[in-house]
Amino acid sequence: MRTLAASFFLLSVLASALVAEQNKPDDKSAKKPRGKFKISKETTFVTGPFDKDGYIDYVAALNEQLSKGVTPENNANVLIFKAFGPHPENGKMPAEFFKWLGYQPPEKGEYWVHLGKHMRENLNPKPEGPAADLIFDQYDRATRQPWKGPDYPAIESCLRVNEKPLSLIVEASKRMQYFSPLTPWKTNDQTAGLIGALLPAVQQCRGAAQDLAARAMLRTAQGDTAGAWQDLLACHRLGRHVAKGGSLIEFLVGVAIDQVAFRADLAFLEHAKLDGRQIASCLHDLQKLQPVPALADKVDVTERFILLEAVMIVDRRGLGYVEALAGGPAGNVNAAMFGEVPAGVDWDPTLKTINSWYDRLVAAMREKDRGTRQAKFNAFDIELKQLKTNLVESGDLLRLAAADEKEKKERGPKILGELLVTLLMPAVTKVQGASDRDTQVSDNVQLAFALALYHREHGKNPNELAALAPNYVPRIPNDLFNGQPLTYRLTDKGYLLYSVGPNGIDDGGRSFDDTPPGDDLVVRMPLPALPPR
Repeated sequence: MRTLAASFFLLSVLASALVAEQNKPDDKSAKKPRGKFKISKETTFVTGPFDKDGYIDYVAALNEQLSKGVTPENNANVLIFKAFGPHPENGKMPAEFFKWLGYQPPEKGEYWVHLGKHMRENLNPKPEGPAADLIFDQYDRATRQPWKGPDYPAIESCLRVNEKPLSLIVEASKRMQYFSPLTPWKTNDQTAGLIGALLPAVQQCRGAAQDLAARAMLRTAQGDTAGAWQDLLACHRLGRHVAKGGSLIEFLVGVAIDQVAFRADLAFLEHAKLDGRQIASCLHDLQKLQPVPALADKVDVTERFILLEAVMIVDRRGLGYVEALAGGPAGNVNAAMFGEVPAGVDWDPTLKTINSWYDRLVAAMREKDRGTRQAKFNAFDIELKQLKTNLVESGDLLRLAAADEKEKKERGPKILGELLVTLLMPAVTKVQGASDRDTQVSDNVQLAFALALYHREHGKNPNELAALAPNYVPRIPNDLFNGQPLTYRLTDKGYLLYSVGPNGIDDGGRSFDDTPPGDDLVVRMPLPALPPR
């Protein structure tokens, strides 16, 4: 924290050196930008729209991009909010959110209820302590194996309460478009910016997806294979819709929902007693799901906009805003903390520096070969850490603060952009890892359905995965994490199929569920029993 504090002290010193011209605005233009910035692809990245004070309105610019081709009639999120109501997670959404959405849910309705609220309001006696913990444990198990109503009565009653909202969620998943506006709260004509946009409905989508997976497992036990599979497909589609949202958080939640569905897919495959035609149909459904959206698009637009918008807000409100973004004091984030930015600051070098770093990061993320991409990520991370070391720990900022005015003006704008990058650029390596995991698990599950179809037609599993192509799958994918063939071997009762996982180490087919845990991404048929409670 001492390093962070030093960074902001020096940032305030640098601000006084970034003056291009010492012209003070007159009273009539007091609300106009104090600094200067060229409107271009290289600086502001977008050329509009503008707010009433002459700054780029990045909230409007982002939502205009995210909503292209979307109407209330084709937007899945409209039906999702019909299911959730106007106050997801008991929060209050900005009015601007529903204006962009094109739909305002009524205050009262038969809205989705999460399990915790159901236990508090609808169960008698109300479970507390260990009794509540047991029901939450049952909820997890209900998404991973077939079950019957008497097994988990609290879960079954919650699903009954949510029957109508879940029908809306299923219908929403069938729509082709998804747009969730990113709208921060505004108070006293000020805003925290895009980084403060609220996302309460996103976590509720995860809860609704767990309901769908649990209902699929209940229907599997009841012999309703068609209904169970439609719930699982809805779960997949919902996750991929949420992943289309503009933020990295939405992407991660969407991928997590997809994983809930994949885990239930395997339980369905093992227990549903499907014939060959049904297995082939399920495999075809999985193959034609919309792909998970490209992660690089979110970094190229939303994450870039967050940092460019920060420059606009700093010009308007002062450098204290940046401290709040980086985890400093969150209370008084106005100009009084470090003083107003002087009139005439030239922000172009700062904006260009930010864009240059994002251009390189996005280019690395768009590499199709994972090994090449990972190598570029590693080099990027090393360079970013070295930049931070040079700026703060090695004294570059101190030396610049002590330099003459000419050197400050020559180097200061670029240094300011670099400092903002070190403080606010997102760490995308782990998020990309989650995306890669989802891709690999998708490949594994499709191969599991292909193996089941082969077994149904031949009475045994193939000796090699190569026997599946091209009649069951177009090709046999390699392990995404090492570029080698996936590990597949027959066992006494079935087979073991796995990828070495994100760590690139073969853990012998041990996943995080095993003891000791491993990092491999595993399909083991028959499925292992769940660990005891």
